[in-house]
Amino acid sequence: MGKVYYVSQNVGLGLLVLAVSALATIIALSIAYDKEKAKNQGKPGDGAADSTSMPTPSTTQLPGSLVPVSYDVTLWPRLEPNKDGLYIFTGNSSVVFRCVEETDLIIIHSNKLNLTTFNGHHAKLSGLGEATAPTIKKSWLVVKTEYLVVQLSNRLAVGATYVLHTEFLGELADNLEGFYRSEYVEDGVKKVVATSQMQATYARKTFPCFDEPAMKALFNIIIIHNQGTVALSNGREIGVPVKVTTFEPTERMSTYLLAFIVSDFVSIQSNQNNNLLIRIWARKKAIDDRQGEYALNVTGPILQFYERYYNAAYPLSKSDQVALPDFNAGAMENWGLVTYRETALLYDPVLSSTGNKERVTSVISHELAHMWFGNLVTLKWWNDLWLNEGFASYVEYLGADYAEPTWNMKDQIVLYDMQKVFAVDALASSHPLSRKEDEVNEPAQISEMFNTISYSKGAVVLRMLSEFITEPVFARGLSVSRRPHHLITALCVCVCVFENTPEIFIPDSVHNIMNRWTLQMGFPVVTIDTRTGRITQKHFLLDPDSVVDSYTWFVPIKWMKSGMEQQQYWLLQKTGRVRAVPLVSGDGWVLANTNVSGYFRVNYDPDNWNRLLSLLSTNHQVIVNRAQIIDDAFNLARAKIINTTLALRTTKYLSKERDYIPWESALRNLDYYILMFDRTEVYGALQAYLKKQIQPLFEHFKTITANWTKIPQGHTDQYNQINAIGIACSMGVKGCRELIKSWYRQWMENPVHNPILANLKSTVYCSAIAFGGVEEWDFAWTMFQNATLASEASRLRSAMACTKVPWLLNRYLEYTLDPTKIRKQDATSTVQYIARNVVGMPLAWNFVRARWSYIFQQYGKGSFSFSNLISGITRRFSTEFELQELKKFKEDNVHVGFGSATLALEQSIEKTTANIKWVTENKASVLKWFTEEST
Repeated sequence: MGKVYYVSQNVGLGLLVLAVSALATIIALSIAYDKEKAKNQGKPGDGAADSTSMPTPSTTQLPGSLVPVSYDVTLWPRLEPNKDGLYIFTGNSSVVFRCVEETDLIIIHSNKLNLTTFNGHHAKLSGLGEATAPTIKKSWLVVKTEYLVVQLSNRLAVGATYVLHTEFLGELADNLEGFYRSEYVEDGVKKVVATSQMQATYARKTFPCFDEPAMKALFNIIIIHNQGTVALSNGREIGVPVKVTTFEPTERMSTYLLAFIVSDFVSIQSNQNNNLLIRIWARKKAIDDRQGEYALNVTGPILQFYERYYNAAYPLSKSDQVALPDFNAGAMENWGLVTYRETALLYDPVLSSTGNKERVTSVISHELAHMWFGNLVTLKWWNDLWLNEGFASYVEYLGADYAEPTWNMKDQIVLYDMQKVFAVDALASSHPLSRKEDEVNEPAQISEMFNTISYSKGAVVLRMLSEFITEPVFARGLSVSRRPHHLITALCVCVCVFENTPEIFIPDSVHNIMNRWTLQMGFPVVTIDTRTGRITQKHFLLDPDSVVDSYTWFVPIKWMKSGMEQQQYWLLQKTGRVRAVPLVSGDGWVLANTNVSGYFRVNYDPDNWNRLLSLLSTNHQVIVNRAQIIDDAFNLARAKIINTTLALRTTKYLSKERDYIPWESALRNLDYYILMFDRTEVYGALQAYLKKQIQPLFEHFKTITANWTKIPQGHTDQYNQINAIGIACSMGVKGCRELIKSWYRQWMENPVHNPILANLKSTVYCSAIAFGGVEEWDFAWTMFQNATLASEASRLRSAMACTKVPWLLNRYLEYTLDPTKIRKQDATSTVQYIARNVVGMPLAWNFVRARWSYIFQQYGKGSFSFSNLISGITRRFSTEFELQELKKFKEDNVHVGFGSATLALEQSIEKTTANIKWVTENKASVLKWFTEEST
């Protein structure tokens, strides 16, 4: 049973009066809508305009002279369109704020809202207690900074408290921002959901507010909604949901963590030992099909893990998690009401894959990590976003590992985060983890911070810190920090307390060590010369001709000699002391960054490289960090530090490799060669070589799965089976394509019975559609339209981009412009899927160039993933012609803008330039090597 709130008769009457009062106000606003529409001549929000004759604040951040205390917000979303075909919401807000610095201006955020006027002004002001409110002289809206500015006849008094009241109307649009509309069809009936996404700067599109992360307040929320629907918000509902639902006051929190949902979703629930109510909400069919049960089962253990890890109880009375049909991000950590894409929360015990299950676990673990670090303890400004997202991206592995201890989740950070961010942070156009406040002001600049550097580099740098100060000290530092940017200070204190612990040795303060990793862009390559014993470091850049500042880091190096672990070595300057490592000879060898906890690449002298390559060929399992050896070698070769054939030699042993992580690392690096050469004569030789290497792995899994009828037992073995089939079919291993085609054909002949194992569906669908034609594609489209499981729809959506038929790909690109065919949340990723296809890449590039203005208006101003569109389409660019096209695209669209993809565009130009150089210098030697090794 859930926790029950018993409400006394007097309290109940009070809530009823409050609800009726709110309802009357909102109805009045609704009646006034036609007048407001006539006045503004457009959609809600169109009336906002710059007032050039008014004094305008000179900064895009709020001045800080006023501090919010609490809000009373009432909202009424309409789930039916009005006579003009618009979905709207109306509401009112009263914000209590305290004056901390004399001012005659009230500056508060407001964007795309039609504000009701009171005596010609956009708001009403009153005093609390003994405070007397000055009269309002003028008020106006500033579009550029998204401000409502209220000018007063006199100054507000320092220490006094006031109330600013606004009433407003907005559009419940389908733009996935602020308070927005999501739609889905169930049993042939269209359903509408009112939901929200406030991060980073969209609370202001819902009600006027001090919309900055440091400006925390309490929120008292009332939602008015139709009979037959349920309303959810951050707090637990305490009012009787008869059209009006009142919620308990929130904790003191930031506006970006607010959430509201009105829907006909249903839920399943459980109660923890501390009487915490946990609920999973989704479409009724999804809940009926048991798709929410796994999420419910892992949420409790993960919350319990974090309570122990942070040494702090979960501070709320409930934890709601909601699967939304339309959601731009993967998930959002709204306090007490976490929202997810359906693919990130729902898991079907029969139809979903192991990968789907892992994603659900990891995303839940990430979002619940924020309930403490991010929500309870909050960053001051968006320039330090990495502390929020990098931290959650690190500890999500700890929470997931606790929930599923047999998966070895902690090892996968090397693939999912470290190798991913290495590729970005090795560019001259990278940026430090922490940026200056004045570099992150505009909403597009804020959205741009939600990138690989903040998430993945933040995660691996914090993991490295946790490793060298030890995890218990790291966890202790979390429990004493009060803001994310105080974390390093707290860790300094904890290290001092534990400084006599034998396993902790650091050569300088945590501050000084970490400043090198957070305030400098990039990372070092550490070179170990076993002939002299000397260790050196240098800023690693993929393009060695790049000109950037010369950085050095405090580098913690774990290493071993001939299989024996050695004492950790700290490299403090560009060159370490002579004989930092013992000399080796004969069969002896040195291996560094053995547990891959250090955020740096490792190079060796040629003799040691040869000894390691020999060891790979004879006894590869002795080398514990094989995945990183491969990744380092390939990237050192791209940076001209070692030759390309040395990197390729690290893959020769793969015919003996059975572990997933080394194989995945190798395939990701060879994918660069495929992208650079799949339009040239090199590809045939590459294909023959990789066919030779993958065939033993293909036969291995065929044997242990009894001719593909069983599932491998190991978690990562299941992933490696997918690699074996996918690469074998792509490279032409005998029998693979016939196997794929037969499975898909059986499904086409009996659509109600899919014979393909869940883990193999993505690979089989893609390969069968690539080998097939119109019939295979159209069948996938039909199954996509009828899919009731989000992960199945996602697999099919990706697979349809694999066809080699150009007109099908062009038709599919056009579908991305129609939200009735491809949801807005999936439009840009679908274009990226098509661009992965060698046939689809030029089609996608032409499509985006021709429609850039429309695409930018739809997605470019706020989507966190928008930058991936540019980087995804240009991955294959490696010719001078493509570089010039890219530069012309930039020049032609300066007037349109690039929003949160601005940095991605610069990085694409830099990557294309580097690709051209690399292909020119290496094509002949690569062709020769693959030709010789494939025979």
